[in-house]
Amino acid sequence: MRSLFPVTEETAAPERGAPGAWELDALADYYAYPESAGAEAGAEGVWLRGNMVATLDGAAQHEGRSQPISCPADMRIFGTLRGLADAVVVGAETVRQEGYRPPRAREAFAARRAAAGQGPAPAIAVVSASLNLDFSLPLFTSPLVPTVVLTGAQASAERARAAEKAGVDVVVAGDGRGVDPARAVRALGKRGLTRLLTEGGPRLLGQFVTAGVLDELCLTVSPMLAAGDAQRIAHGPAMTVPDRFVLVSVLEEDGFLFTRYRRT
Repeated sequence: MRSLFPVTEETAAPERGAPGAWELDALADYYAYPESAGAEAGAEGVWLRGNMVATLDGAAQHEGRSQPISCPADMRIFGTLRGLADAVVVGAETVRQEGYRPPRAREAFAARRAAAGQGPAPAIAVVSASLNLDFSLPLFTSPLVPTVVLTGAQASAERARAAEKAGVDVVVAGDGRGVDPARAVRALGKRGLTRLLTEGGPRLLGQFVTAGVLDELCLTVSPMLAAGDAQRIAHGPAMTVPDRFVLVSVLEEDGFLFTRYRRT
């Protein structure tokens, strides 16, 4: 892996392929969340980072899953971003399609997480307006950190009771029309989950973009062409004016580009 932007003395050694370059600890330093909890870290101290992969022609999935357009380096960064997060925010459909399981504690991040006052692994926060989820799955019954489900006021009391019986932390973050993205982010922040990572899917990311609460996007550009009718990384109503982000960094390995953009 090599750094294309920015190129500094710190990135020079990894760029030459030095032994140990871009191991998990170096990646964790590279992708560290902002230290301050004020203006730099977004509203109310919460920083929401997105992590997605897309092909050259804009496909965010192949046959409904992101794995076919990914690569080992992408998965290494994926694991690093999870290792830094307080919570991973994900849509219910992505939980079903990708077969989400509880995040495991990883020794490589144990000391870093302890120093930051974090639990042994990130919580998974599932956004589901209807609570149409299988609460017998390990994601809900046996996580290291209790799974959170963000739902709307229209969710049935019966489904809410089923979730709570499984040990799920049910949070109402919306009205009868569904889950409000900004309210969901605030609700997680109030639970001390301020370093947030969303892995989509495209509908959920689109909601965060439209609501103006996405602070950073880590986008892997896969050197593949997929054609077909796969969704883009963000899907939903168009914004009146496109939101401008600034390029922060670019890494490259085997033709894959690992880019990072932040809100201006």
